[in-house]
Amino acid sequence: MDDRGLNHISEAGDVTCSMGTYFSGYYNQCIPCAPGTYQDTEGQLSCEVCPSNDGQGIIGARKVSECGGQCPPGQFSNDGFKPCRYCALGTYQPEHGRTVCFPCGGGLMTKYEGSVSFLDCETKVHCSPGHYYNSTTHRCIRCPVGMYQPEFGQNYCMACPGNTSTDFDGSTNGTQCKNLYCGGELGDYTGYIESPNYPGDYPANVECVWNINPPPKRRILIVVPEIFIPIEDECGDVLVMRKSASSTSITTYETCQTYERPIAFTSRSRKLWVHFKSNEANSGKGFQVPYVTYDEDYQQLIEDIVRDGRLYASENHQEILKDKKLIKALFDVLTHPQNYFKYTVQELKEMFPRSFIKLLRSKVSRFLRPY
Repeated sequence: MDDRGLNHISEAGDVTCSMGTYFSGYYNQCIPCAPGTYQDTEGQLSCEVCPSNDGQGIIGARKVSECGGQCPPGQFSNDGFKPCRYCALGTYQPEHGRTVCFPCGGGLMTKYEGSVSFLDCETKVHCSPGHYYNSTTHRCIRCPVGMYQPEFGQNYCMACPGNTSTDFDGSTNGTQCKNLYCGGELGDYTGYIESPNYPGDYPANVECVWNINPPPKRRILIVVPEIFIPIEDECGDVLVMRKSASSTSITTYETCQTYERPIAFTSRSRKLWVHFKSNEANSGKGFQVPYVTYDEDYQQLIEDIVRDGRLYASENHQEILKDKKLIKALFDVLTHPQNYFKYTVQELKEMFPRSFIKLLRSKVSRFLRPY
């Protein structure tokens, strides 16, 4: 490689070759790696030579496994490349380019050399999905909570990713892994309260606590667009909003069932303690509840709007309270009423139905221009 390529990259700074290529100063462009070489990093000036060093493999290899010459499944070698040997009886290897084979364990044998899967091991039972084969006891064991197995006849379970887990043992699919994160301290001017794993079903036996502490001289407005909590288990899953954790404190909202009709309301207290808990009987989509804080000087206006039945009178109005973009615009007007007049007539018509605009205009105008 001559210096022209190096200078071009360092001076121009506008060429970043992708993986599987290198920058050629001679041609002043990115060139695919030749067979027998690879490049697994962006912006390089050359390609790496494959371990087999036999010139085989694909053009533009992006990783060493694309070099070619690797041992196929059921075979191995000291470096993972040819020449290779078959896995011995009682062992198997499901992947390319490996240096060892896995033992079946428990004295189990395979029917032939070169086995490629644990399924080739002559187990005493054939385990169904959600289970794994224990080579010591020669029994099928249910995958523990937080793990799953979607296939038949395997000797392992896969762990759920990140901060996710399953509700029960014996899970058969990664989609049964649910995000457990929820709760926290909320002090911003606007935000969301969201059930864990939303919009997927919330986990079993979960408990979440949020605390909304607005800045001084501000109150809290809540919109519940829709909420999905099964009522069949007699309020085993419940969402409650009140002033504090005390059961005797002022309650603003409480439900243990599904409502698809939106509702907006102001908190009955300056601070809000929000609690959600579930049991293991049923599960649902849960909720994503937006909130916003507003200047207490606008309390009369906000109350006037959210308590007016016309706000929820039509499906068009209800859809506004379910649309994130429109909720944001509505919050902008409710928290800063003077901002209503910054929107052009055309912008308002594009966002809201005429009846909704008329409702807002009459209330905002009457509040800001009482005489």
